[in-house]
Amino acid sequence: MLHLPTYDGTLAPFASTREPLVPRAPQREWTRVAFAAAHVVSDPLAERNPLTDRPAVDWEPTLNFRRSLWDQGLGLAEAMDTAQRGMGVDWETARELIARTMKEARAHPLKPRVACGAGTDHKVLEELPDLNSIIAAYEHQMEAIETERGQLILMATRALPAIGAAPDDYRHVYDRLLGQAKDPVVLHWLGDMFDPALKGYWGHTDIAAASDAVLDLIAAHRDKVDGIKISLLDQAHEESFRARLPEGVKLYTGDDFNYAALIAGDGKHHSHALLGAFTAIAPAAAQALEALADGDRATYDALMDPTVPLSRELFRAPTQFYKAGIAFLSWLNGMQPAFIMPAGFQSTRSITHYAEVYRLAADAGLLSNPDLAESRMRQLLATYGIGA
Repeated sequence: MLHLPTYDGTLAPFASTREPLVPRAPQREWTRVAFAAAHVVSDPLAERNPLTDRPAVDWEPTLNFRRSLWDQGLGLAEAMDTAQRGMGVDWETARELIARTMKEARAHPLKPRVACGAGTDHKVLEELPDLNSIIAAYEHQMEAIETERGQLILMATRALPAIGAAPDDYRHVYDRLLGQAKDPVVLHWLGDMFDPALKGYWGHTDIAAASDAVLDLIAAHRDKVDGIKISLLDQAHEESFRARLPEGVKLYTGDDFNYAALIAGDGKHHSHALLGAFTAIAPAAAQALEALADGDRATYDALMDPTVPLSRELFRAPTQFYKAGIAFLSWLNGMQPAFIMPAGFQSTRSITHYAEVYRLAADAGLLSNPDLAESRMRQLLATYGIGA
């Protein structure tokens, strides 16, 4: 039995009685589109100066993790925030990741959907002083992704808030980008709880005004917009926003607190998924979506409900550090040999957080090999001087 640290500063015994879920292939087509945003595995033998050098990616477990998601029927959101874009992973690494992933996706028997993040992060903010330079930076990454045949996600850029862009400036940039995209794209609205540098995105600090601006943009380009990912952690706003979308334009929830209810829907509207949380809860998410497609809401709830406390712990404030918990679970489940992240990002969360993630994952049936997970948890505890 493990003795795990708690938020009240004590150690408490823990032993889960939940049988782990067994990942499996989908048995029918789903009624929701689901993208899981995946992380990057570091190679500890190749790391030299993790805070200053390009990340040393351990490619085989990085790609194998993606194959495991595809095997369960999930699509992939590649080179996004979960992959530490702008937080340890640079564009050149992201570009190689996209190229390798797209090659693997084309060879996979389920022919999974892969959407890839296009942003401006190959340039520092000082190199993006105006709208033309921002547009050119986006175009550079869009071209690279389209060359690899990935679907575009137009990631929110820190460059527009940095220059104090007005609403008309956002509209000018996105009109240009959408006008030249080859295929329908996914727009990306990431709240400042995920990245404080994105505060006031779309030129408004008022959410209602920002929503009106985005909806006007979508209406003007509805043939070029597959959907919009919204990560504001506000269920009521998302429900209101998706009811106003033009027919055929999807709302991809990025709400890692309220996804279960948002995906199930209210009987009239529902959200699809583009979630970092789905990489942590993949077996539960995939099997729940299958149950939902069968009209079995009880099984959907039984699978999804236990994952919500886990996701809320993973994404607790400061929310931008959530990637550490996702990599931690990947390590516990034997999907990577070491708990090492680009830029040493694993240090952004405490041992108490990791202990709570362990408890909640076990109770949700998401530790696929409990003996291995317990052994690795003991190893981590020992590095913190905690006898298990």
